[in-house]
Amino acid sequence: MVGLKVWSAVAAGIIGITMFTASAPILAQGGDTVLKPADAEKLLPPSVFYRGQSATTQVRNSGGVKFADGYYVLSSLVDTSGYSTAVAAKYQAYFINEVPIKIGGHRLSPGAYGVGFIAGSKFVVTDLGAHDVFTVSSTADSAIKRPMPLQVLADPVHGFRLYAGRQYVVFER
Repeated sequence: MVGLKVWSAVAAGIIGITMFTASAPILAQGGDTVLKPADAEKLLPPSVFYRGQSATTQVRNSGGVKFADGYYVLSSLVDTSGYSTAVAAKYQAYFINEVPIKIGGHRLSPGAYGVGFIAGSKFVVTDLGAHDVFTVSSTADSAIKRPMPLQVLADPVHGFRLYAGRQYVVFER
């Protein structure tokens, strides 16, 4: 009888923890929090300026990180209809970072940028005038269970991964 009470209490505890963590944002290393689209939607504007035009953000395809000290990195796919083919090929998402970060060994100062995953397994960062800032290699993740058009996940080693489908780049502070 005592064993049954103990197991019942353990089961209730596991269920309670599961219910609590399922609705909470995902905590990553050092108290940093990976943001899901519902979290990022509260912070991202409905449209953004890039290369002389306004583009609608696709907040359902967004994500980011809230660092333990309260600073953010946010990204959202954008509607690039109306842009030239050359611009739309490189500009798939809006990327905002409030603190300096590193992507593929390159330092990215705080600001707003256009980013895109391009042919040849490359990731390009452009300024708001569509000028290239830098290009790095991206990696394909064949093991990802549910690829999304855009998402941010914690990297198992360090930092975070910005995904577009199965392609990703790692960014870190």
